[in-house]
Amino acid sequence: MNYQTFQPHTDLKSVVSCYWTLEVSTGNDVQKQRIVPDGCIEMAFILGDDIKRYTSETGFIHQPRAMILGQTLEPFYIEPTGYVNTFAVRFYPYGFANFVSVPINSLANKETPIELLFGRNIAEELERAIIQAANTPHRITIVETFLLGRLNNEATIDNIVKMTIDALLSTNGSASIKTILKEDLSKRRQLERNFIKQIGVSPKQLAKVIRLQAALKMMLNGNPENLTAIAYESEYFDQAHFTKDFKEFTGISPKEFLGNETLTLSTLFYK
Repeated sequence: MNYQTFQPHTDLKSVVSCYWTLEVSTGNDVQKQRIVPDGCIEMAFILGDDIKRYTSETGFIHQPRAMILGQTLEPFYIEPTGYVNTFAVRFYPYGFANFVSVPINSLANKETPIELLFGRNIAEELERAIIQAANTPHRITIVETFLLGRLNNEATIDNIVKMTIDALLSTNGSASIKTILKEDLSKRRQLERNFIKQIGVSPKQLAKVIRLQAALKMMLNGNPENLTAIAYESEYFDQAHFTKDFKEFTGISPKEFLGNETLTLSTLFYK
């Protein structure tokens, strides 16, 4: 399993977190994988065999081969049907709103084919170029040319929304909205409306995802057995609160998470 990340062009660093690739040979026995919410929106191109996205215990769809994966608030399962080869763009929570005119919350909890957002001709041309590219640097050049050509004026990102996300990211999701907005209730109502429109989830929901991300990284890169210390370091009220949020976003307890083979892919993204 080969997972790599790449940094974006300077002009895109404010909206794009990174580009990533994942390649898994057909010979590897890759089973159904649980994907955990990470607070980001992604544009992904499936270059290998189809990937199933489960809609129920046994029901599934094949993911679009060129898609936008919106904000997710609960875990979901995917399963490769063979050779895995994926190229993707990971946007910051407020990043993707710069490239489309549709409300971002309309993309939440599902995959949207890029042709529905950019038009069939443009989408087909972009997908064809990505497929035919010689290597990852070439694909990055192609997608960056596309994104830079569509980049709206940065002023379109609501200042309050960006300020709030920056505060949440810098505090690993522990900053309270009241503290960020200095108790200004009129700004808080405006923030709630604009967050849903531009990010796709509420400030509280995004804060919970970001805080869980920080805890997951501690579990995977430090001492995973000391869950109480991880809970307090991530600024949860107590371990019970940590476990409750953990189950909400992953579907299992922290102890069940460690060493779970269905989470091999998700743990790659957090290490």
